[in-house]
Amino acid sequence: MSFDPSSYGFDRFLRYDDMVAWLEHVAAQNPHLVDLDTYGHSYQGRKLWIAAITDKSTGGHDTKPAHWVDANIHAVEVTGGVAALHLIDHLVRGHRAGDSRVTTALARRTFYVVPRVNPDGVEAALADRPSFHRSSVRSWPFTDGHRWPGLHPEDIDGDGRIRTMRIRDDHGAWIEHPDDSRVMTPAPLDGETDRPRYRLLTEGRIVDHDGFTVPTPHDPSGLDLNRNFPAGWSTGVLGSGDHPMSEPEIDALVRAVRARPNVCGYNAFHTFGGVLLRPSSTKADSALPPADVWVWNELGRRGTELTEYKVHSVYEDFTWDKSDVMSGAADDWAYEHLGVFSWTTEFWDAIHHATGERAHTFIWYEGPTTAQELAVAKWSDQNAPGSYVGWTAFEHPELGAVEIGGCDFFSVWTNPPLSLLRKEVEPHAEFAVYQALAAPCLEITKFDAESLGSNTWRVRLGVSNTGWLPTDVSTWARKNNLVLPITAEIDVDNGSVVGSPAKAKLGQLEGRVSFRLNGGAMSDGTPDRALHEWVVSAPTGATVSATVVHQRAGRVTAKIVLG
Repeated sequence: MSFDPSSYGFDRFLRYDDMVAWLEHVAAQNPHLVDLDTYGHSYQGRKLWIAAITDKSTGGHDTKPAHWVDANIHAVEVTGGVAALHLIDHLVRGHRAGDSRVTTALARRTFYVVPRVNPDGVEAALADRPSFHRSSVRSWPFTDGHRWPGLHPEDIDGDGRIRTMRIRDDHGAWIEHPDDSRVMTPAPLDGETDRPRYRLLTEGRIVDHDGFTVPTPHDPSGLDLNRNFPAGWSTGVLGSGDHPMSEPEIDALVRAVRARPNVCGYNAFHTFGGVLLRPSSTKADSALPPADVWVWNELGRRGTELTEYKVHSVYEDFTWDKSDVMSGAADDWAYEHLGVFSWTTEFWDAIHHATGERAHTFIWYEGPTTAQELAVAKWSDQNAPGSYVGWTAFEHPELGAVEIGGCDFFSVWTNPPLSLLRKEVEPHAEFAVYQALAAPCLEITKFDAESLGSNTWRVRLGVSNTGWLPTDVSTWARKNNLVLPITAEIDVDNGSVVGSPAKAKLGQLEGRVSFRLNGGAMSDGTPDRALHEWVVSAPTGATVSATVVHQRAGRVTAKIVLG
């Protein structure tokens, strides 16, 4: 059945062609708000799409401070792509309905949304007979296309899902849980049990099987595009690639962000965990500017109110072994190289929905407790029927007799059930709007001229940062000189500037956040303002135009008529 983009309700995951059709439909229906473009190609040649959303009547997308959102860098984490599309929908529908926050945001801000960083991997995950990749489908590290020996997850029994294979093994680490045979629980530490023991593997094929060993899924069997960014890149990180930005998807993404210097905030959409993760992945909070940690927590407080997702530092709370950190990630790159506040949103916490308790911060390493998995299995029977099934015998092409069953992790652990998908992503659109409105924003709040006689005038220009953050966004950016200063330039019709350049540097301006970090003193001063003056020679009635530009905080203009 053909896809009707006008009827999409964010209640399923879109294949690539349907996603593009939806984007083109939204852009065609909202030409005053949406510009749709491509910024590169994936490894398999698919176009990489970016939507710029802003109210064009108040200026082009590149004249306003912007908030960046991207999604689906990891192949199976498809909820993020739905959230990115929902953000676009939230903005265009909110503008149409006159939502004051949305109309204000689109009048003064821009949103850049990349709904699918890694279309090749996602397409494989959403195929009728899926195969799972960490990120890119490019064979690596072999350059001749040979796949790394060991387990490669794919649907081998043709049921459209990738579950678990279990193999009878007297030395296996797992036994059936007595209350629910679909759930496998660790065998006793001493191995003493009267229940059959099993070895577990993700459903898939075994490349170069020797009949005895199966290299584990944690071998370097695939690229991780979220370890290919320049910040802290290391060959010691699994899947990091041949060199920073070696992969076409990341090379194109980095260049696309750098080509849009008005980006003031960055959010990458992932799954799973139900948390808002912030940098650093490689540094303790004590190594970061305290003011930046404070700002992250202040922004995150509202994020938690809206989404119920708690804020965590990747290094402090989610790093299992702090001597072996996860570098090369997008959020670290956005903060360290651009100086903007960045996030990784990890959508969906099945444990929370099943039990009311939050998944612990080391769940990516330890996995759920047996009690938690039992609860999720029971919960899924009502909310995602078919996610957990019994075990069925299967003759595996490499392993021989196995059983396939247990959980479809993709549909209940990694992503929400489709019935809950829209509800899960909805609050995050408002958080994106909130972050966008925190960005620095230039305004010309004073522009006048005083006659000095003899067709000579003193022209004064007052510039204000009316945003919450400073024009250079973060303390890190300021310390590392990552952001260029404000420039102000005047042009005199039928006249000239006397004794000074027409273009001046005005430095950086604080935002309202500085008034919160002044020791509690209720005396603000004006660190958010700058005043500059020129002497010009021109006749009465001449027009003087001013242009104020900052790479993050936008571009504004004003005119006055002398006399």
